[in-house]
Amino acid sequence: MNSSPSSEPPEIRLLLVDDHPLVRDGLRARLEVVPGFVVVGEAGNANEAHAQMAALQPSLVLMDVGMKELNGIELTTQLLKLQPALQVLMLSMYDNPEYVQRAMQAGARGYVLKDAPASEIIAAIRAVAAGGTFLSPAVSSRLFRNQAPRPLLSLREGEILSALARGLSSKQIAREMDVSVRTVETHRQSIKRKLNLEGQAELIKYAVEHAAGH
Repeated sequence: MNSSPSSEPPEIRLLLVDDHPLVRDGLRARLEVVPGFVVVGEAGNANEAHAQMAALQPSLVLMDVGMKELNGIELTTQLLKLQPALQVLMLSMYDNPEYVQRAMQAGARGYVLKDAPASEIIAAIRAVAAGGTFLSPAVSSRLFRNQAPRPLLSLREGEILSALARGLSSKQIAREMDVSVRTVETHRQSIKRKLNLEGQAELIKYAVEHAAGH
């Protein structure tokens, strides 16, 4: 018989997945001091995440949404196919309702903003580890304000929309995202088709209006 008190929850083994080392350092510093949390490893991209998953067997992954190459939502889908019991909490700079919906559809159990207070991130980890779900209050308020059905843009299309709202040209966006101008133009056409927008002026107007509050 195990004589340890039943009130002692099992330790939560955390894997931090983010392509910015400084973000991972900050998270590790915040989380390692929390009783019951153990940061077992870090990954800066999808390949590292797969390797760390196999080697370290974390119970919960803190997943950055906006990573280069394979984004966090797609990586979540991959990891959950391999390990369905894994719990994933998305950590994002973006409060777009589209991203939140896509993340939850991919199997994430929570979505919290990177600039949330440490107490909120800790509460989110505990809620997800206990089998619940967690949405940052800022995220849930936007989600329920945006209940009118709108076509889901891909993560990259959302990023391009945000860049257009900042006044960047296709050439500047291509340079910032390290893709070809043709790729950016293809995404712009796709956004216009999904949102039923006529010309460039309508696209820019939509971008500016819907990027407000980001």
